[in-house]
This record gives sequence, structure tokens and C-alpha cells, in this order.
Amino acid sequence: MQVYQGLEEFNKIENAVVTTGTFDGVHIGHQTILNRLIEISQKINGENVLLTFYPHPRMVLQADTDLKLINTIGEKTELLEQVGIDHLIIQPFTKEFSRITSLEFVRDILVNQIGTTKLVIGYDHHFGRNREGSFEHLKEYGPLYGFEVEEIPAQDIDNTNISSTKIRKAITDGHISTANEYLGYQFSLKGKVVEGKKIGRELGYPTANIKIENQYKLIPANGIYAIEVIWKGENYQGMLNIGTRPTIENSDGSLTIEANIFNFNHTIYNDDLKINFVKRIRDEKKFNSREELIAEIKKDKSKVEAIFR
Repeated sequence: MQVYQGLEEFNKIENAVVTTGTFDGVHIGHQTILNRLIEISQKINGENVLLTFYPHPRMVLQADTDLKLINTIGEKTELLEQVGIDHLIIQPFTKEFSRITSLEFVRDILVNQIGTTKLVIGYDHHFGRNREGSFEHLKEYGPLYGFEVEEIPAQDIDNTNISSTKIRKAITDGHISTANEYLGYQFSLKGKVVEGKKIGRELGYPTANIKIENQYKLIPANGIYAIEVIWKGENYQGMLNIGTRPTIENSDGSLTIEANIFNFNHTIYNDDLKINFVKRIRDEKKFNSREELIAEIKKDKSKVEAIFR
């Protein structure tokens, strides 16, 4: 897959089959669009192109938004490469770019800059200034500018339309199994192992304290999770706590992400870890003593081991 940091890096191609959107999550609804995009490009001996935007338009247009994203731009790029995209254009989204009209977007970008032969879009797709462009507009513009347009209908799971917004809510509510079902893969975090207060070691369950460096990355609800850990290409099982450690005296109340990796005995400070979330076990709780906390952690580990068995 070729990646372009903006439209100015991209050279117009023949038989371009194109889709456009933010694609946060690259969830199973997105994958339906992308699979159709690839199928059409192969059928007409063309190349597929995905035009996406960064930052997310809402971050630019709504100054007070606290939007967090399912994927970092790096994670999204990896997922799109796995799907089989030929060309990925990551267009910087600015207020100036947001003022482009739907006609200018179609004529100047899709047709003149990219060379669109066929456009594939998801259900209820909007584009251009104030989201004025719609499927109906595209059907009008197509014959004028020499491209065809195909709309993919809404994809349902148990009669619930999948959307990035619903997946973000599932993650922030701790419904990680639902989020994974909608994504078609396990939600993950990537971070660096930093030195902590070694409280886990005192409790008999040493943990890797993980710092998430991307400020826009979505963090799941506080609680205990069954996880898979990828370190230096190797997979390990474990459990993870997201929370403020309310039982620990002198806790400053700051959010920590701590992974207890099973059958693991390596020094990994400053190393990068990838955490795949498998299942949520319980809420974070305040216990009356460290002894009660240790007893509960022991139960948590048994539950996690049972999940992996």
C-alpha cells in the first residue's frame, strides 16, 4: 500500500475506484465498503484509493469537542493495509479545507486530482462544506464528470446499525465484547512501559505500567480486563487494570493502566507493548484492606485463566 501525506503528493491515476471518509475503527461496516471497493477495482483492472482525513473533522470544526478515537492514524494505516487498500491519502483537515463545496470536492479533488472512475460510499454519506453533499448530489455529478457511484446500504448486527460512534460508546462504557464484535477484531492500546510505584509487586502481582502517548486515543472504562499482550512479536496472556487504585493509601487519583502478564519474567522498562482487550471482568472497586484486594485479584486471575482455557 502506498501512503500519501496529502493530496499534493498523489498523482492522478487511470481507473481509480475511490472511497472517502474518516473510517475510525475500520469496523465491519467499513470493511464491507472496502471489500466492495477492492472487488470493483480488480474487476475493472483498476486501482483502489481511500481518501481519509486527519485530524478528525470534528476536532477541527468543534473546538470544544473531547472526541477520542478508536484508532491512531498509525493503527488505522495498518488496518487498511491488511484489508488490501492500494493507495491511502491522508489529507490534513483544516478549516480552510472544510469550506470546499460539494461540487468543488467532486470536480477538483475526486475527478481532477485522483481520477475517479467509480466512487463507492457508505449509507448516508455526506461531504463538502456543511456536509451539503449527499448520494443524490453524486448521482447528478457522476454523468457530468464521467464517474459512476455506488452506495452500500446500512450494515446491521441484531438490527443495530454499526457506527464508529456506537463503538466508541461501547468502549467507554466497558462493553468491550460488543465493541470487538462490531470492529471484527480486538480493540487495542499501544504504549510504553514506564516505571511505577511497584505496588503490584508488593501485592504479589507485578504489573507493567503503560503510558499511552497519543492524547486522542480512546481509553476503555475503568475496570479489570482479560488481555493479550504483544511484546517483541511474542504473544502473552494477562489481566489489566484501568483506574485510580482507590484501595491504595496515598493514591493521587490519577488514571493508571497496569498489565499483569502471566508467566512473564523480563525487564521491559521503556519497551513498547500492544494490548488486545479480550473481555471485561469487573468494575474497579475500593476494598477495605489490601488483604481484600489481594483476594479479589486472585479471583480475577482465575476468571481470566478460565477465559483463555
